[in-house]
Amino acid sequence: MLLYPAMKRRLIFLAIFAGCCPPEAAKQTATVPPPKTETKDLAVAGESHLHNLRQITFGGDNAEAYWAFGGDRLIMQTNHTPYKCDQIEELPLTGGPGKLVSTGKGRTTCSYFLKGDKEIIYASTHDASPECPKPPDMSKGYNWGLFDYDIYRANADGTNLRRLTNTPGYDAEATVCPVDGSIIFTSMRDGDLDLYRMDADGNHVQRLTNTPGYDGGAFFSADCSKIVWRASRPQGKDLDAYNELLQQKLVRPTKMDLWVANADGTEAHQVTYLPGASFGPYFFPSGKRIIFASNYLAPKGPEFDLFAIDIDGTHLERITYAGGFDGFPMFSPDGKTLSFSSNRRDTAKTDKGEVYRATGGSAGEHDTNVFLADWVDVASPSGSGPVTQSPLQPETSTADHYAETVRFLAADEQEGRGIGTQGLTRSAAYVEGILKAVGAEVTRQTFDVTTSVERGVKTAVTIDGKALAADDYVPAAFSSTTKAEASIVDVGWGIVDEATRLDDYKGKQVKGKIALVHRFAPAKADAATAIDSTTAARLGDLRKKAFVARTKGAAGLIVVDDGDLAQEEAPLPTLSIDGIADLVGGGADAGIPVVMIKRSAATGLVKGSHKASLAIALEPKRTPTDNVIGVIHAGAANKQPGVLVIGAHLDHLGMGGGGSALDPKVHAVHNGADDNASGVAALLEVARILGPRKAELQRDVYLVAFSGEEEGDLGSAYFVKNPPVQQPIVAMLNMDMVGRMRGNHLSVNGGESAKEWRELVEPACAAARVSCTIGGSGYGPSDHMAFYVANIPVLFFFTGNHLDYHTATDDAEKINSAGGARVAMIVADVALATANRGAALSYVKAPPEMSGGDVRRQGASLGTVPSYSEDPNQPPGVQLSDVVPEGAAAKAGLKGGDRIIAVGTVEIRNINDLMFVLQAAKPGTDVKVTFVRDGKQQTVNATYGAPRGKR
Repeated sequence: MLLYPAMKRRLIFLAIFAGCCPPEAAKQTATVPPPKTETKDLAVAGESHLHNLRQITFGGDNAEAYWAFGGDRLIMQTNHTPYKCDQIEELPLTGGPGKLVSTGKGRTTCSYFLKGDKEIIYASTHDASPECPKPPDMSKGYNWGLFDYDIYRANADGTNLRRLTNTPGYDAEATVCPVDGSIIFTSMRDGDLDLYRMDADGNHVQRLTNTPGYDGGAFFSADCSKIVWRASRPQGKDLDAYNELLQQKLVRPTKMDLWVANADGTEAHQVTYLPGASFGPYFFPSGKRIIFASNYLAPKGPEFDLFAIDIDGTHLERITYAGGFDGFPMFSPDGKTLSFSSNRRDTAKTDKGEVYRATGGSAGEHDTNVFLADWVDVASPSGSGPVTQSPLQPETSTADHYAETVRFLAADEQEGRGIGTQGLTRSAAYVEGILKAVGAEVTRQTFDVTTSVERGVKTAVTIDGKALAADDYVPAAFSSTTKAEASIVDVGWGIVDEATRLDDYKGKQVKGKIALVHRFAPAKADAATAIDSTTAARLGDLRKKAFVARTKGAAGLIVVDDGDLAQEEAPLPTLSIDGIADLVGGGADAGIPVVMIKRSAATGLVKGSHKASLAIALEPKRTPTDNVIGVIHAGAANKQPGVLVIGAHLDHLGMGGGGSALDPKVHAVHNGADDNASGVAALLEVARILGPRKAELQRDVYLVAFSGEEEGDLGSAYFVKNPPVQQPIVAMLNMDMVGRMRGNHLSVNGGESAKEWRELVEPACAAARVSCTIGGSGYGPSDHMAFYVANIPVLFFFTGNHLDYHTATDDAEKINSAGGARVAMIVADVALATANRGAALSYVKAPPEMSGGDVRRQGASLGTVPSYSEDPNQPPGVQLSDVVPEGAAAKAGLKGGDRIIAVGTVEIRNINDLMFVLQAAKPGTDVKVTFVRDGKQQTVNATYGAPRGKR
């Protein structure tokens, strides 16, 4: 790693940090023997982690000294007499002359031991030419030359050299996985500088990155589960300049940040958002922290120091404080010793000039040498957080606060923040405390939520005059609370389905009777047609079976798992599994009593005549919960009318189960770190940003931690219907699941809900250095929708779904706190711009987006947006929050607030009834829709439309 003879001091740091990219020919300073005199600890004040810091090369330029897997030696890039440009040497830990292991021809870079230490790899240009490549022209700025490197493998002594890559252009920057020996490297083979992984013999090459920009200098974690690297991701004009240089086989590395991903390149996220260049990252032995070099404290200068940061972008700590350059850190395999390169000097002045005190050898003004230090961990005074003695750097303070909030809210002690739990109570108090600390005026808004459904004492089931034991049956959570007494009619599976041509009611008369059906679905539609799992799930839907029974005139429904006696009987469901989801979704009260009974209690019912009496008394339990509201009052002299609302939901799924959990059989704390501790953490960081700036605010800002979102946006709906402010709400900004930012990308939905959003959001994203997708209507399954249907412009900030969504594995350690902090910065900027905007935003009514995926969609659409009100006393029907512009309902004259009670001849008691009707309908056909508006029943003609995504 050597320098241009005429390079000025201000460019030295750029050549040194190239790190597996080609700096140019340097002065020819010979290395000297190891020290003969006693050395001293070269750590300076503040370097508390470095003990017994010693220098092991003396003179010239020596860098990228990487450990053998056995921890007994190093391999490094160096330049000294007689080399004309960089070569590779093996270096003993005792220091002293290194041993040349490269060819001595061309330029080499990026050496590493292979697993087992019997072989090495490095990149070289010697096959392209034995001469050193011509340096780039520096008259237009500092650039790296992307020379024709290929990666080579050799014995540890340099013999038995063979070529691993053979593609035109640049292949270099190779390091090795300690587990399987595979190699990660940077290549231009696909037209950009990307990361690739290959086997130790060069086979099975896989591309890991594909975003425009430079990706390089990658290392594996100790267990090879993750990779860390440096990246430059320019945009706009900077990207144009990057591509122009790339065509000239050049790259300008003055702006770089660190990234972490799984070892296959998935789940990539940016760790640092620092000015200048951060590079040379290496994992701590734990794999949870990174040590790296950066000049971010003076980004235009040559001062590089070592820093450490957690892989989620928190707890930035300064490690070195010496003047000049410190870089290329790497822990020994046992984690006890740190190697790095540095310009620090231990010299003495003599009549022959400046010499190294330890050796007496001549000390060049800009020598770069290799140092070793014993790494020392010092526990933090609080006993928590990273192991550190140095104060944390302020650049990650927002991310640090963010992570602290997520850890609190998503701790097991908070019981998944389910409604009615002490954990949700503690979480609300936590939010309230931070809002008060930033100067917000805090209030609570209390409302009731159904938290459980219990079997009332009057519930009873009698068959042929014999009462069933309580353990032999369970009411369905969507059963009507009513009575039915009639004869039983066996209707098989209870399915009527045009797609599979099944009709179990054909030839059966069930009007006024109690229908008896099998639970689940048959394995085959007929002798030759098997039913797949998706279809089986649809056909086995108990709510659909109840709906069909009611439309056929049945007075009640009994369900038994006896359709396939070869299968072990499934346990009876509990009221808690689907009850709350059904109640919230309008699925409660199917219009008839519904019970599920055990096989043993149903013996013989399919033969002969039988009677049953069903008496169902379900008792929903209501629990009060709170929206926590913090108001930052506008302090500007020129106040504007209206207020701004910023929200995130505080509640989650508790112990799981129910229709919302995607692991319904798992009874464990569902911590909801991303959903939505991440959004609440961002909300509190927005408060921390806006609180000190309230003197600038021209509108009051309401910061709301909503409850009841998981139960159907209940808290936000209550807030909109019962606003705690007399002034109009000018806009609502919602953060839900913003803790898993990948690819440095943020989705800003609702961008089409006001004409001005793009001009307000784009500058905020650019300032935060985040790539944002802005667009879409204000509809969506989160708290912003209640505001949008009330004609309020909204934005919904979202970093994407993942496999942990609504499961017990959504935990705090998976959160990208640096990304979450960036979201908070963006929202705060948008909030300030919106609050200080003189003119009102131009609200736009837009249709909901098409659902994604190339899947067959059945049925038809009315273009309605149901309300998820949870008033236990609401009458049967489907209350509408809104209607889709130009949809069937809108064209027929329906509007938000209407309550549909019938479609055609079918009574509509709940959202499931409406869904079942639409599934069976055909686009283009006419239907009468009966609804209630302002207490009066009306009927209109509508023409079914196609489901969204089918047009």
